[in-house]
Amino acid sequence: MQAQALDVQEFINRERFSRYQWLIFALCFFIVLLDGFDTAAIGFIAPSLMKDWGIAKPDLAPVLSAALFGLAAGALTSGPLADRYGRRIVLMVAIFIFGSACAASALASSLQALTVLRFITGLGLGAAMPNAVTLTSEFSPDARRSTLTNAMFCGFPLGAALGGFLAAWMIPIWGWRSVLMLGGVAPLLLLVVMFFTLPESVRHMVAKAYPAERIRAVLARIAASAAAATSFTLSETGRQQGPAIDGKSGIAMLFQPRYLVGTCMLWLAYFMGLVIFYALVNWMPVLFKDAGLAPKTATLISALFPLGGVGAILFGWLMDRYNANRVIATGFALTAAAVYAIGQVAGNVGVLTVVVFVAGALMNTAQSSLPALAAAYYPTRCRATGVAWMLGVGRFGGIAGSFLVAELSRQQMGFSDVFTVVSLAAVVSTMALLIKQAADRGKPDGGKPALVRGATAH
Repeated sequence: MQAQALDVQEFINRERFSRYQWLIFALCFFIVLLDGFDTAAIGFIAPSLMKDWGIAKPDLAPVLSAALFGLAAGALTSGPLADRYGRRIVLMVAIFIFGSACAASALASSLQALTVLRFITGLGLGAAMPNAVTLTSEFSPDARRSTLTNAMFCGFPLGAALGGFLAAWMIPIWGWRSVLMLGGVAPLLLLVVMFFTLPESVRHMVAKAYPAERIRAVLARIAASAAAATSFTLSETGRQQGPAIDGKSGIAMLFQPRYLVGTCMLWLAYFMGLVIFYALVNWMPVLFKDAGLAPKTATLISALFPLGGVGAILFGWLMDRYNANRVIATGFALTAAAVYAIGQVAGNVGVLTVVVFVAGALMNTAQSSLPALAAAYYPTRCRATGVAWMLGVGRFGGIAGSFLVAELSRQQMGFSDVFTVVSLAAVVSTMALLIKQAADRGKPDGGKPALVRGATAH
């Protein structure tokens, strides 16, 4: 029989989206959902923690931001490791780390111990998310990549919202430690399922010249037509051509002239988005309580903010059809207005509930779309690094957001003024994406395909 070469991306594009790809999507969705749950949990238990341990709001800043330092470190290191050793192994190690550390956090007896354990939790969380995004992107057809990646990333705000609803129910019954214990046990159970079902990225395996038998075994689970292939290739398109040809990979590729402005603007946009997210997720329950709301009401209304991230599916659909930079920039511009509005309606619980949900829908939709934008912007050889470094650098925005509200509270800034300051971060994200668009020459998927080395059966 004559040898047949198969381009894996063309194969994924033309075949029906299979049950196996939906399984990969589901696993990545639950990874990111648990990531969101564990990341936001500390903010929802903060009022109970303050009461139980007798600490003031400014004293909470280190423990609230500890996981964010870990998130940054985990993301910055995991991307290059995943581009070198594979997405699957890095994901599994990351989930073991954040599950174990979160469970241990439930047993902490001091603020210092909790701070250290939250940092370790953050290391795992930071490594898991970018690789889940990358894996989903690399098993998606080009025409639906942004939609599927954004839908998967909806797990993060849903997980964060779930943390708020569960915290409001669990804390009065079992105390704040129960929330952390749940956040630790669930990922470890998911890890067992992943060990038997999660494959390596076929795009990564081709780029790294894995044995053809391994690639064929994965592709055959998508469609039986892959069984006849004896060698595999990978095409990169548009902006992704150059790196595939010049052979460079890793961090250095992010700063090549063709990517430099886009890289910097992606970092800035994600940084400012996380200033907003963590400033509000970590501090809204406390701010609303100080504004006169009952603790349970404050927690439930705050939980609506991350819940709005399901709108990212709509943005993914728009990004697959229109200019992705402008779509997300519009989302951030509307976010600025909505966050500002939160500070103006605290006296009316009904209106406040609606405004918080709308602000969350806009902000989380825009923010959750950025990983898909980055995944489409970079080629296979540095995709995990590109996505991870955007997430990692952005995490410092989360740290800044946590300390920002603590400092504004220390300066005794009023409730409405706090939200006015936070809303300015969305304006900066808007401008960053417009600058990226102006610097880009054509869409990331434009141009003729360039061939990447593949694998051949022997």
